[in-house]
Amino acid sequence: MLRELYNKTGDWLRGTGPEADTVISTRIRLARNLANFPFLSRANVEQKREIEGLIREKIKKAKATEDLHYIRLSDISAVDRLFLMERRLISREHAGGEGERGVAFGRSETISVMVNEEDHLRIQVIRSGFELREAWKVINDTDNILEKELKYAFSPRFGYLTACPTNVGTGMRASVMLHLPALGLTHHIEKVFNSVGKLGLIVRGLYGEGTQVLGDLYQVSNQFTLGKSEIEIIEIMESVVPRITSYERMARDALVADNGKQLEDRVWRSYGMLKMARMLSSEEAMHLLSQVRLGVNIGLLKDVSTETLNELFILTLPAHLQKLEGKELEATQRNVLRASFVRKRLRNNN
Repeated sequence: MLRELYNKTGDWLRGTGPEADTVISTRIRLARNLANFPFLSRANVEQKREIEGLIREKIKKAKATEDLHYIRLSDISAVDRLFLMERRLISREHAGGEGERGVAFGRSETISVMVNEEDHLRIQVIRSGFELREAWKVINDTDNILEKELKYAFSPRFGYLTACPTNVGTGMRASVMLHLPALGLTHHIEKVFNSVGKLGLIVRGLYGEGTQVLGDLYQVSNQFTLGKSEIEIIEIMESVVPRITSYERMARDALVADNGKQLEDRVWRSYGMLKMARMLSSEEAMHLLSQVRLGVNIGLLKDVSTETLNELFILTLPAHLQKLEGKELEATQRNVLRASFVRKRLRNNN
């Protein structure tokens, strides 16, 4: 199953859906634990093995989607686990964890179920663009199917019980991945996110908590789950995210009006470097791709697609390059391969 993913990307990178110029993807995640088992932080090795085996069996029996495929993370290499993390099918913590754990996902990569991450189950759905309601419908249906096979830990008073207190209640995290280069260039990004924080939302890097911002990509998600229903959380996100995307578009317009030639030079220089460079670090590639994506969205570049740029954000990451080459690579080797890969993809896009 992993081999099928090496030369393709998930549907969430298609560059389609509402607000797709600024919203790369929408994700909803549910944290669930089994009744009659301790949380993973208190479980022993044998209990973790029993939990993983039980959930793996029930996932296969439930048939939440037609092509859900299960992988035990202990059966694959560290590079493959990093590959799954880069693909957003598992978390950074799940990739680096220990003991029996696994993940189930489909070929479209829109649904994945992490087993024995921080909680017994982490169900997630990812959609392209800003589609919270659609993602919620899919994940709610999936959760209901799994709940018929698994008895969840649930309190009438507190809701779903989770390892981390901030997830108690609905156990739901709704997040959007935003591309906000103009707010960064106009130095308004901190002001916007300070306002977001006052509304109970939190801003993180590309791969969530503790990760840095690369390529002007930000994740905005709800900070609390207790005391609000799933629909209330979605409504908060639906009221805030369009404001952020509106600010980004206003910043783009301001850049074009006030610094049009400088912006044009920045975009074309970035495009030229991507098409000609012989070595690119991951950070440099993300920065240049961000500038080119901005150029596409303001109409400066017409011979490269948003989908290609979205894919390159992921396909140029370290594990993807190593799977492309079929072996582990040192940083310098990855930089050479990354530049070559980007040049070929941009040529083929024309």
